Amino acid sequence: MKKSLVTIFSFIIISLFTITGCGTTASTSGNKTADSKADNSKLQKVTIVLDWTPNTNHTGLYVAKEKGYFKDEGLDVDIEQPPEDGALSLLASGKAQFAISFQEEIATAITADNPLDVTAVAALIQHNTSGIISLKEKGISSPKHMENMRYATWDSPIEKAILKNVITTDGGDYSKVKMIPSTVTDVVSALKTNIDAVWIYYAQEGIACQESGLDTNFFLFKDINPTLDFYTPVLASSSKFLKENPEAAKKFLKAVAKGYEYAISNPEDAANILVKAVPELNKNMTVKSQEYLKDQYKAEVKEWGKIDQKRWDAFYSWLYDNKVLTKKIAPGQGFTNDYLPEK
Repeated sequence: MKKSLVTIFSFIIISLFTITGCGTTASTSGNKTADSKADNSKLQKVTIVLDWTPNTNHTGLYVAKEKGYFKDEGLDVDIEQPPEDGALSLLASGKAQFAISFQEEIATAITADNPLDVTAVAALIQHNTSGIISLKEKGISSPKHMENMRYATWDSPIEKAILKNVITTDGGDYSKVKMIPSTVTDVVSALKTNIDAVWIYYAQEGIACQESGLDTNFFLFKDINPTLDFYTPVLASSSKFLKENPEAAKKFLKAVAKGYEYAISNPEDAANILVKAVPELNKNMTVKSQEYLKDQYKAEVKEWGKIDQKRWDAFYSWLYDNKVLTKKIAPGQGFTNDYLPEK
C-alpha cells in the first residue's frame, strides 16, 4: 500500500520537467579526507530508510544532515532508499535503525501472523493531507459525485474501505464507482486520460497539478470523516533498538526535530538543501511543496513529532470495526512519544 499511497513527486516532476544534473565537484586533499574519516569513525552509525524516493516529506532529515545536527549529536546518519519489499523489513531485521512508514502500514505489520517489530516514534506531518483530486470539469466536488466516475485503484482493502466510507458518508453509492486498476506514477498525465479521480497527497501531486495549470477539484478524507485523520507518514524504529539504544534514539530525534523546525522557519532554504542533496528534483516545485508543508509539519501542536493517542487509537479501531483488520490493536500500541525531545 505504501508505494501506491505515496506516489512521490520526484517521479511526477521528472515526467513534467526535465532537469540537467549538476557536475561533480573537485575532490578535497588527501589529508582532509583522512581527517574527515577519522572524525566520522568516532560517530555512532545510524541508517534511516525512506518510504520511497526523496521528497519534501523528508526535508527535515536532509537539513539535519547538511546542517550538521546529526554530527552534533554524535551520529553518522545514512539516508537510504528502500528495497522492493519496503523499509519495514529492514527495520525489523535490524539492518536499519529508523524508517519512514505510515500508520496504516504499521497496523498491517503488527497484526500479521508473523508480526514485525516496528514502532512509530514521530509524526513527520500532523494531519492526513491525502484525498481525491479530479479535473474540475468532471464535477467531483465531493465524494458522492464519484458515482459513475472512473477511479484509479491499486486494489487495497484499506484504500477501498476509506473510499467506501467517505462516499457513503457523503450520501453516495460506492458500488457505482468504476474502479480502474492502475498504479498512477504521474497524476497530471493520468487525469488527461480515461481516469477521472486519483488518490493523492497534496504536497506532492496537488502541487504538481497546480504547476501544470490543471483546473482541479480536491477534497481531503479527514474533512469527510475526522477518524480518517490518521498519521501518514511517520518515523518508525524497532522496540529492540529503542530499548538497547535509548540515548541514541533520543539524539537522533533531537536532530531530526531541529531539522524540521528549520524547514518550518526557512522553507525556501530548506527546499534548496533538499535539491542540493537530490538534484533531479525540480527546484520550483520543491520550493512550492515546501511552502505548503511548512504549515503541516507541526500544524497546531507545539512540539514537532507528537502523536495523539486518541487519534491513533481511533483509526485502528475504525480499521477493525470495518473488518480491514482481523485482530484488535490494543490502545497505544504501535507508537511511542517517549524518545521525542523534551521541552
